[in-house]
Amino acid sequence: MSNAIEKDKIISDYKTHEKDTGSCEVQIALLTARISHLSEHLQKHRKDFHSRRGLIKMTSRRRKFLDYMKKHDLEGYKEIIAKLGIRR
Repeated sequence: MSNAIEKDKIISDYKTHEKDTGSCEVQIALLTARISHLSEHLQKHRKDFHSRRGLIKMTSRRRKFLDYMKKHDLEGYKEIIAKLGIRR
């Protein structure tokens, strides 16, 4: 149940309007939270290659969202990079 609470908090922090749950900003923030959680898991379980593959897929998906934002909304891109602490 804590995942649902965390997800609701992330959505409320990054939404652009009242009923927003799927904008690029929200999806990038949700993927960032999942990536950080999975990175901690992989530090403990180094040989979990199935989860490692999922992590790689999530990071590439986030990268595609960030590329889209950079192309269509440069200010929003810079803002979300700074807010989430993602380097690039």
